[in-house]
Amino acid sequence: MSSRRSRTRQPGCSRISDDQINDLVSKLQQLLPEIRDRRSDKVSAGNVLQETCNYIRSLHKEVDDLSERLSELLASTDTAQAAIIRSLLKQK
Repeated sequence: MSSRRSRTRQPGCSRISDDQINDLVSKLQQLLPEIRDRRSDKVSAGNVLQETCNYIRSLHKEVDDLSERLSELLASTDTAQAAIIRSLLKQK
């Protein structure tokens, strides 16, 4: 057992098994385009977690860019069209 896992648990925290961790890392690996498209099945958990962080950062950047583009679009359209677009966005 690693020293990280042998630390005293905080109240309310349940223990997660190595099998559960491996299963979660495997599921993450399947979700990440950068890793999923690789030919090799052997990727360390650390690499999967690093790629997950990178992917989340890139998604945040993409959302920010799209939000900025949408704001510019709404600012350049007339009031009626902007109201229609806003109402469509709120329906989600």
